[in-house]
Amino acid sequence: MIGVIAQQEDHEIVSEFFELFKTPWEYWRPQQTYDVVLCAAEEDFAKAAALLVVVYSRRGNPARTSSPIQPNCELRYQDRRIPIYEGCAAFGETESSLLADAASGRSAIQVESSGQGRLVRIAYDLFAEVRTLLTFGQPVSYAGVPTLELHIALLRDLITGSGLSLAEIPPVPAGYRFMACLTHDVDHPLIRNHGLDHTTLGFLYRATVGSLAGMLRGRRSAREVLRNFAAVAKLPFVYLGLAKDFWSDFDRYPALEGGQRSSFFVIPFRNRRGRRGAGEAPSRRAAGYGAADITDQIRKLQAAGCEIGTHGIDAWTDSSAGRAELEEIRRVAGAGEAGIRMHWLYFDEQSPQVLEAAGADYDSTVGYNQTIGYRAGTTQVYRPPGCAHLLELPLHIMDTAMFYPDYLDLSRRNARIRAGQILGGCVTVNWHDRSIAPERCWEDFYTELIDEMKERGAWFGTAGETVAWFRQRRSAKFENAGAGPEAIRVRASAPAGKLPGLDLKIVNGSLQPAMASRG
Repeated sequence: MIGVIAQQEDHEIVSEFFELFKTPWEYWRPQQTYDVVLCAAEEDFAKAAALLVVVYSRRGNPARTSSPIQPNCELRYQDRRIPIYEGCAAFGETESSLLADAASGRSAIQVESSGQGRLVRIAYDLFAEVRTLLTFGQPVSYAGVPTLELHIALLRDLITGSGLSLAEIPPVPAGYRFMACLTHDVDHPLIRNHGLDHTTLGFLYRATVGSLAGMLRGRRSAREVLRNFAAVAKLPFVYLGLAKDFWSDFDRYPALEGGQRSSFFVIPFRNRRGRRGAGEAPSRRAAGYGAADITDQIRKLQAAGCEIGTHGIDAWTDSSAGRAELEEIRRVAGAGEAGIRMHWLYFDEQSPQVLEAAGADYDSTVGYNQTIGYRAGTTQVYRPPGCAHLLELPLHIMDTAMFYPDYLDLSRRNARIRAGQILGGCVTVNWHDRSIAPERCWEDFYTELIDEMKERGAWFGTAGETVAWFRQRRSAKFENAGAGPEAIRVRASAPAGKLPGLDLKIVNGSLQPAMASRG
């Protein structure tokens, strides 16, 4: 059991941290005996009775000389880097083998004897870092770093490296190696809705000049170039109603996904650009369709077991608009799902509370437009600060971020490598509706990515099912039936529908050389 000492204003973040690091804990009580005490308060509880006391503080060690607080820095932890956003001090030692400032080599950790146990000081504020990650997220420069998960890994290693055992419910369903959530933003279901606007002109350029340039760079096959040229030739007949609209084919996704259910985020109202800040969003943000225009395809997707969610317009900044957008999707889809992802990923730090007030059950907007990775520093579903019910399913891999020339502009080989580095925990993929149609022709890459996920042992769920599984994990409560983690019992709500169960993992600790005490 971990006893936690924290500032009153951090209690919400403390609770959320231990929903992500799902291990037995409680707020510290003087009369209680703990294996581990975690202190992140202004008072110095370094002498609290425990086999291991971990003190997180930007003050460093009050009894020894510490360097001034650096507002932003990067720490080396094993072979990884941990960006620190809210300030970190450093101790006098250099070249720590466990945790050190990447620039100076000075240690950010001290290990000392503490009575019968061990005292570890870490020179940053853990819960300030967690709050920043879950509220503002990470800059693009650190997109590839699962920072929050590394904070968890460091604390876990400190505990087990001190010879203590640990009970934990991993953020992965029992019997699987990770979770895969396949989603689709439905932005352009019909090219004939657009006339000769920026969308169509962009299509014509990319299908012709862009295709030839891509083939010369080794990014396009001759078959794809021919397919794109054929679509251009067919376009007048599509407008005349004499040929099928080649963008109106996204209901093929269930077949491409091999029976794995996915989620489709559908725009509720046509020709609404929405707002950005104090003014209107760019006119090209307005979609040429509304949910009612694609009712037949929505029904077909639902028959295949897919989920229909809301691709919001103004819901991120206006709860009244959000309620109207969610209600329109419920009306058209005839279902009660209340998941949402904002169009163009519009979002700010107040959006979670606004979306909760609108009646959303979950959001899946937190991600990057221009790259792939961990905006919130985690792959786990989490509860944003200030919310009572709404959960956030972060977005990790998006097709346009990988392949658009203005963004990463990756070759397919490099995209496989970059995406493969993210496959673990709970990874959310966004493959747009027209990405399997001309001019993108990204269906082969998508099916190969799904095959790789299957080979790696993924459990596939819709966005709603994935969030429901994490709600089930959050419902789990630890009960100690005796001494030691082996005596831990877990109570949890029964799995909803066909959701897989939870796993209880016991990690037996062993004393590590890096944790040797400095007397």
